Amino acid sequence: MITKVNNKAVAGVFSLLLFSSTPLLLGSCTDFFEQESEHVIYSDKDHLYNWSDTVYSVMGILSKLQVVADRTILLGEVRGDLVSLTSEANSDLRDVAAFNIGDDNQYNQPRDYYAIINNCNYYIAHADTVLKSNRNEYIFMKEYAAVKAIRAWVYLQLGLNYGNVPFVTEPILTKEESERDYPSYSLQQICEFFLKDLATLPERYDTEYPYYGDNVRGNDSRVFFFPLNIIRGDLNLYLGCLKGTSGGQQNFEQAALCYYKYISNRNGLNSFYGSGIDFCMHKPGTSMWTENLSFMNFPNGSVTGHSALRTLFYESGSIKMEHFSPQSELITMIPGDSIRAEGNYSELRNLFYSRSENDNKVSISPSKRIQEISESQVNCCLASNGNSASYAPTDLSEHRAGDLRLSMFWLEDTQRDDITGGRIETQYLYKYVTRNVRIYRRQMIYLRLAEALNWAGYPLVAFKILQRGLSDKVFEKEIYPYVSAADSTWLANYMFFDDQYKVIEAEDLVTNDFSKANSMGMHSRGSGYTPMNDFYTITGLNQVPQRMLEDSTYVFDDNLYASFKAAQQLEVDSLIINESALEFAFEGTRFYDLMRYAWRQPDPGLAMENFILARRGEQNRELVRSDLKKSLRQESNWFLNWNGRLGMTGK
Repeated sequence: MITKVNNKAVAGVFSLLLFSSTPLLLGSCTDFFEQESEHVIYSDKDHLYNWSDTVYSVMGILSKLQVVADRTILLGEVRGDLVSLTSEANSDLRDVAAFNIGDDNQYNQPRDYYAIINNCNYYIAHADTVLKSNRNEYIFMKEYAAVKAIRAWVYLQLGLNYGNVPFVTEPILTKEESERDYPSYSLQQICEFFLKDLATLPERYDTEYPYYGDNVRGNDSRVFFFPLNIIRGDLNLYLGCLKGTSGGQQNFEQAALCYYKYISNRNGLNSFYGSGIDFCMHKPGTSMWTENLSFMNFPNGSVTGHSALRTLFYESGSIKMEHFSPQSELITMIPGDSIRAEGNYSELRNLFYSRSENDNKVSISPSKRIQEISESQVNCCLASNGNSASYAPTDLSEHRAGDLRLSMFWLEDTQRDDITGGRIETQYLYKYVTRNVRIYRRQMIYLRLAEALNWAGYPLVAFKILQRGLSDKVFEKEIYPYVSAADSTWLANYMFFDDQYKVIEAEDLVTNDFSKANSMGMHSRGSGYTPMNDFYTITGLNQVPQRMLEDSTYVFDDNLYASFKAAQQLEVDSLIINESALEFAFEGTRFYDLMRYAWRQPDPGLAMENFILARRGEQNRELVRSDLKKSLRQESNWFLNWNGRLGMTGK
């Protein structure tokens, strides 16, 4: 556990919400009532008045997040197209991959989410938010805002995984309360409710989090919390996708503004948070394509890099501890225990990474599909003078063809069995050395900003996040000349001041001097210097949409601009879904990324099916079809059901 919590539970705490046969109402939960449950902390008090009660209550909520941490990753990844299961995988994981998740599946336990929610509901109802210090500051508002953000995130997970869920915002403390009828909310209703709920919080708590020290089991406590503007951005992003690309434009605009507010205020009012310059690419001017790549040392003549990406997840061969710094990649994570006896031990390392604890046998491996996506990228290599570029060969071994991120995080090897003397195939997915479970990191926010901007009607800006990186200089030279006056006016809300955001240039890569740069195009993190890549482009790039009048003067052509934007939005959408695979593979976001993408298509079911059927590669779609137990053409089959009453029942 994170800390020992003195749970003082009231008799009659609910364990799980039981449903009636009426789809919109929640029935009695008497059958799941646990008299001795300790799901509500300090529930014997009318209010939480003192610092000790508040801290223990918040930390208790955080400890309960540990219970759902693994399934957050596994439900988001195993149902997607980027991983395959090995013969070591348990039957529950196999059923998740086959969309055949029964009531007894260990990853289908909604009661764990409601335990968190009931704790949050109790805290929100009982924390004394008007109590002030001798400096006239509200004492518990940071915790109050943090708990509201946690509750919104947990409900969002329920909505994404079950579709329709019982909705309760008051603490259930008695048997009588557990027997009331409660409404069932759809994912859209969840998003709408929490956008209103979080809007009431003062802006200062968008960036002010509870701080309990920088050594809570070796971790800075600030990375335990969910930033409000990221939660608001996600709620708006999903809501926009559910409404469709036409009806959801306002939500996409709001999502983009929320993500931008987080970026621009993360480290304080009007601060900055560059997209980062962690990358791996072939060394400028190299021709030694076949040299073995060591991504920890970047050997001369092979690859070059800055703050090797692998160190985001791995540090000196030991468990990486998480700390908060102004420009750190990590934003939010759920801390895991170091040993099983402590109660909430993450199994992710044993599923993804060969270790003695799993006899070096993993259950989950990269799929053929992620290999195809990675290999299909055209890797742009700078010449040694920085003025021209060439393209890496497409037949490199060890997953080095195309984008380099997969080969950096995935190492295949063999090891001798100590007993039999035989060879064991091993796998090292360096995203899973840490015992902690990452939820948000910087690249996610920038890519979701790109996604939101694209469907808000600003695909060129979204493309620049992928290709170039953002700064005021980029806006002035590469965006404003090619968009309408109206779009320029709206985009003026996005200020990436040149003294705060410096995009990496070819010269920086050639001279190996990164002392000033703090931003780059996301695609350049693994596919070479993308600004010079002629194969990475969109319709109308660097082309002013104008027409010539009879007097030989040029005017802005609104029709041509609209045509450019319509084509760009579809092209950028495809680039973003591929970039999400390259950057976030194995991190638990894939199925949810596919859901949003599918909802933006004319036939969401067909779009989802096309992705999932490619798990084993484009040539093996029918093999995957035979693996699946449900048709993904039917949207309700994307979701989990429980006991015949929780989840999607139609469509």
